[in-house]
Amino acid sequence: MTAPAGGGTLRFLGPGWFAAVMGLSGLSLAWVRAEPVLGDAAIGAALVCGALAGLAFVVLAFLSVLRWLRHPEAVREDVRHPVRHVFFAAIPISVILLATVIVALAGPLPVARGLWMAGAAAQFGVTLWVMGRWLRPKPAGGVVWGGITPAMLIPIVGNVVPALAGPQLGMTLWAAAQFGVGVIFWPVLVTLFAVRIGLEGLWPQRLLPTTFITVAPPAVIGLGLLQLGAPLLLAAAAWGVALFFLGWSATVVRPMREQPFAIPFWALSFPLAAFSALTLRLGEQAGGLLQAAGVMALALTSLVILTLAWSTLQGLRAGSLLVPEPAPPQPPAAAA
Repeated sequence: MTAPAGGGTLRFLGPGWFAAVMGLSGLSLAWVRAEPVLGDAAIGAALVCGALAGLAFVVLAFLSVLRWLRHPEAVREDVRHPVRHVFFAAIPISVILLATVIVALAGPLPVARGLWMAGAAAQFGVTLWVMGRWLRPKPAGGVVWGGITPAMLIPIVGNVVPALAGPQLGMTLWAAAQFGVGVIFWPVLVTLFAVRIGLEGLWPQRLLPTTFITVAPPAVIGLGLLQLGAPLLLAAAAWGVALFFLGWSATVVRPMREQPFAIPFWALSFPLAAFSALTLRLGEQAGGLLQAAGVMALALTSLVILTLAWSTLQGLRAGSLLVPEPAPPQPPAAAA
């Protein structure tokens, strides 16, 4: 999970790398939900995943600061980019998720409360910044149809994540308030995706893995609803929506696998982990097939994230990850 800090490669360590922290943290929380079925072994797996998530965050945070000091122009380019700017939200979301892991494994410790408050506040601020770009003219960095991709769900619907630990930390009111921000903008973005597909076609092949991000909002909303005391049936409805988007996203797996591994593939990790956690949580009440489905989803998610981690290590060793993004293909007329 580490990355070389050489001057030539560090400039390409964008904020999208924090998706790995989100995935590992989500997997840890999913394993916690498996304790009623798998016992202490599930907690052991959750501890390992949580520790790896914390280690990855520390390494990536250090390298990101180093990148900002050595290559401020690269950071500014990410900030201005119509797609990459949304990945900055993965940083505060990672902080919130790490706080949630601490609460799940060790209880509402002061360090978890501090991390949660810092992450929730930063996430709210990032959301305001991203939404503020919508009010700018296009030449000044405003929204363009080409920038409407599932990655936009990260800063917007990331506001539902604080609800996963807010009640245990005594922050139920603010968690619910921020939860509302994510819930209200989620259908707006889904509508924009449909319009973008109609006007511009599907997002570039390099970003096909981000299609799975559409699974995360309903899955985390379902978990958040249960944490905030909502009826079980509302969470079940959210699970049904997540299941639909999981099937919808699965239709791009074949063309997605035709391209070399890249960091956008980590977009699969957190959505699958959130879906597994919600399935296991509902299975605690329903039992039977739903509980078995949760265990199978957790096994599949663990295999996917293990494959992503191995591919990342192999890519770093081969020098194929910390490189410039490939230029988008040009139409034949433009190429001529």
